Amino acid sequence: MNLHDPASSRRMTEDEAKEHADALIREAFRPTSYRDDTPLPAVGSTPPVAQPGRPPMSQRATDISGITTAVGLASAPISLGTCAVLWTAGQLDPVVLGLLAGAPITFVAVLSRALKRAKGVVEAAPAEIHNHYTGPVLQDYRSTTTTTTTKGVFAQTRNDVRK
Repeated sequence: MNLHDPASSRRMTEDEAKEHADALIREAFRPTSYRDDTPLPAVGSTPPVAQPGRPPMSQRATDISGITTAVGLASAPISLGTCAVLWTAGQLDPVVLGLLAGAPITFVAVLSRALKRAKGVVEAAPAEIHNHYTGPVLQDYRSTTTTTTTKGVFAQTRNDVRK
Protein backbone atom coordinates (compact mmCIF):
# COMPACT_ATOMS: atom_id res chain seq x y z
CA MET A 1 0.00 0.00 0.00
CA ASN A 2 1.29 3.37 -0.91
CA LEU A 3 1.07 5.76 2.02
CA HIS A 4 1.80 8.64 -0.30
CA ASP A 5 -1.36 10.22 -1.81
CA PRO A 6 -0.56 11.00 -5.47
CA ALA A 7 -3.38 13.57 -5.73
CA SER A 8 -1.68 15.78 -3.25
CA SER A 9 1.92 16.00 -2.42
CA ARG A 10 1.41 15.31 1.28
CA ARG A 11 1.90 11.98 3.07
CA MET A 12 -1.13 10.20 4.67
CA THR A 13 -1.10 9.85 8.40
CA GLU A 14 -1.19 6.40 9.95
CA ASP A 15 -4.87 6.78 10.95
CA GLU A 16 -5.85 7.88 7.45
CA ALA A 17 -3.97 4.92 5.93
CA LYS A 18 -5.71 2.52 8.31
CA GLU A 19 -9.12 4.05 7.48
CA HIS A 20 -8.37 3.84 3.75
CA ALA A 21 -7.35 0.14 4.08
CA ASP A 22 -10.53 -0.63 6.07
CA ALA A 23 -12.65 1.02 3.37
CA LEU A 24 -10.96 -1.09 0.67
CA ILE A 25 -11.55 -4.27 2.70
CA ARG A 26 -15.23 -3.38 3.31
CA GLU A 27 -15.70 -2.76 -0.41
CA ALA A 28 -14.06 -6.09 -1.30
CA PHE A 29 -16.22 -8.07 1.13
CA ARG A 30 -19.50 -6.21 0.50
CA PRO A 31 -22.20 -8.80 -0.19
CA THR A 32 -23.77 -8.69 -3.61
CA SER A 33 -27.19 -10.02 -4.46
CA TYR A 34 -29.66 -10.01 -7.29
CA ARG A 35 -33.39 -10.56 -7.03
CA ASP A 36 -35.37 -11.44 -10.11
CA ASP A 37 -38.84 -9.98 -9.61
CA THR A 38 -40.33 -11.20 -12.87
CA PRO A 39 -43.50 -13.17 -12.13
CA LEU A 40 -43.40 -16.94 -12.54
CA PRO A 41 -45.85 -18.56 -14.93
CA ALA A 42 -48.91 -20.05 -13.20
CA VAL A 43 -48.88 -23.08 -15.49
CA GLY A 44 -45.91 -24.18 -17.49
CA SER A 45 -42.59 -25.95 -17.41
CA THR A 46 -41.42 -24.67 -14.05
CA PRO A 47 -39.15 -27.28 -12.48
CA PRO A 48 -40.12 -28.67 -9.05
CA VAL A 49 -38.44 -27.25 -6.01
CA ALA A 50 -37.16 -29.61 -3.33
CA GLN A 51 -38.91 -29.09 0.00
CA PRO A 52 -37.23 -29.20 3.39
CA GLY A 53 -36.91 -32.65 4.99
CA ARG A 54 -36.20 -35.91 3.23
CA PRO A 55 -35.26 -35.57 -0.43
CA PRO A 56 -37.86 -36.60 -3.01
CA MET A 57 -37.77 -40.37 -3.61
CA SER A 58 -40.09 -43.30 -4.23
CA GLN A 59 -42.28 -44.75 -1.48
CA ARG A 60 -40.15 -47.93 -1.36
CA ALA A 61 -36.96 -45.87 -1.00
CA THR A 62 -38.60 -43.83 1.76
CA ASP A 63 -39.59 -47.03 3.61
CA ILE A 64 -36.10 -48.49 3.30
CA SER A 65 -34.63 -45.21 4.50
CA GLY A 66 -36.80 -45.32 7.62
CA ILE A 67 -35.86 -48.95 8.32
CA THR A 68 -32.18 -48.15 7.88
CA THR A 69 -32.47 -45.27 10.33
CA ALA A 70 -34.26 -47.47 12.88
CA VAL A 71 -31.65 -50.23 12.61
CA GLY A 72 -28.87 -47.68 13.01
CA LEU A 73 -30.47 -46.31 16.16
CA ALA A 74 -31.12 -49.82 17.50
CA SER A 75 -27.45 -50.72 17.14
CA ALA A 76 -26.36 -47.80 19.34
CA PRO A 77 -26.88 -49.57 22.72
CA ILE A 78 -24.94 -52.63 21.54
CA SER A 79 -22.13 -50.43 20.26
CA LEU A 80 -22.01 -48.39 23.47
CA GLY A 81 -22.02 -51.57 25.57
CA THR A 82 -19.16 -53.03 23.54
CA CYS A 83 -17.27 -49.75 23.88
CA ALA A 84 -17.74 -49.82 27.67
CA VAL A 85 -16.55 -53.44 27.90
CA LEU A 86 -13.47 -52.73 25.79
CA TRP A 87 -12.63 -49.59 27.76
CA THR A 88 -13.00 -51.53 31.04
CA ALA A 89 -10.86 -54.36 29.67
CA GLY A 90 -8.14 -51.84 28.89
CA GLN A 91 -8.08 -50.78 32.54
CA LEU A 92 -7.79 -54.34 33.94
CA ASP A 93 -4.71 -56.27 34.95
CA PRO A 94 -3.85 -58.79 32.18
CA VAL A 95 -3.99 -61.73 34.65
CA VAL A 96 -7.50 -60.77 35.81
CA LEU A 97 -8.56 -60.26 32.19
CA GLY A 98 -7.25 -63.73 31.31
CA LEU A 99 -9.18 -65.27 34.19
CA LEU A 100 -12.37 -63.47 33.18
CA ALA A 101 -11.96 -64.50 29.54
CA GLY A 102 -11.15 -68.11 30.45
CA ALA A 103 -13.99 -68.60 32.92
CA PRO A 104 -16.82 -68.95 30.36
CA ILE A 105 -14.74 -71.30 28.21
CA THR A 106 -13.91 -73.47 31.22
CA PHE A 107 -17.56 -73.50 32.28
CA VAL A 108 -18.69 -74.65 28.83
CA ALA A 109 -15.99 -77.36 28.73
CA VAL A 110 -16.98 -78.72 32.17
CA LEU A 111 -20.68 -78.60 31.29
CA SER A 112 -20.16 -80.43 27.99
CA ARG A 113 -18.05 -83.10 29.70
CA ALA A 114 -20.78 -83.60 32.33
CA LEU A 115 -23.45 -83.88 29.63
CA LYS A 116 -21.37 -86.44 27.70
CA ARG A 117 -20.97 -88.53 30.85
CA ALA A 118 -24.68 -88.31 31.60
CA LYS A 119 -25.48 -89.31 28.02
CA GLY A 120 -23.07 -92.26 28.31
CA VAL A 121 -24.76 -93.41 31.51
CA VAL A 122 -28.17 -93.27 29.87
CA GLU A 123 -26.92 -95.16 26.80
CA ALA A 124 -25.07 -97.77 28.94
CA ALA A 125 -28.14 -98.73 30.92
CA PRO A 126 -30.21 -101.25 28.92
CA ALA A 127 -33.91 -100.79 28.60
CA GLU A 128 -35.94 -102.76 31.10
CA ILE A 129 -37.71 -105.72 29.55
CA HIS A 130 -40.71 -107.35 31.25
CA ASN A 131 -41.76 -110.69 29.76
CA HIS A 132 -44.85 -112.48 30.97
CA TYR A 133 -45.16 -116.13 29.88
CA THR A 134 -47.75 -118.81 30.35
CA GLY A 135 -46.46 -122.36 30.25
CA PRO A 136 -42.92 -123.77 30.02
CA VAL A 137 -40.40 -121.42 28.39
CA LEU A 138 -36.76 -122.00 27.41
CA GLN A 139 -34.73 -118.75 27.26
CA ASP A 140 -31.41 -118.71 25.39
CA TYR A 141 -29.32 -115.71 26.46
CA ARG A 142 -26.59 -116.26 23.89
CA SER A 143 -26.75 -113.29 21.56
CA THR A 144 -25.88 -113.20 17.90
CA THR A 145 -22.47 -111.57 17.52
CA THR A 146 -20.89 -110.08 14.48
CA THR A 147 -17.12 -109.97 14.16
CA THR A 148 -15.34 -107.68 11.76
CA THR A 149 -11.78 -108.23 10.59
CA THR A 150 -9.88 -105.66 8.51
CA LYS A 151 -6.40 -106.46 7.15
CA GLY A 152 -3.78 -104.96 4.87
CA VAL A 153 -2.99 -101.62 3.31
CA PHE A 154 -5.96 -101.98 1.02
CA ALA A 155 -8.64 -102.84 3.55
CA GLN A 156 -10.52 -106.08 3.15
CA THR A 157 -13.43 -106.51 5.53
CA ARG A 158 -14.99 -109.88 6.28
CA ASN A 159 -18.13 -110.04 8.41
CA ASP A 160 -18.96 -113.33 10.12
CA VAL A 161 -22.22 -113.94 11.88
CA ARG A 162 -21.86 -116.65 14.52
CA LYS A 163 -24.60 -118.27 16.52
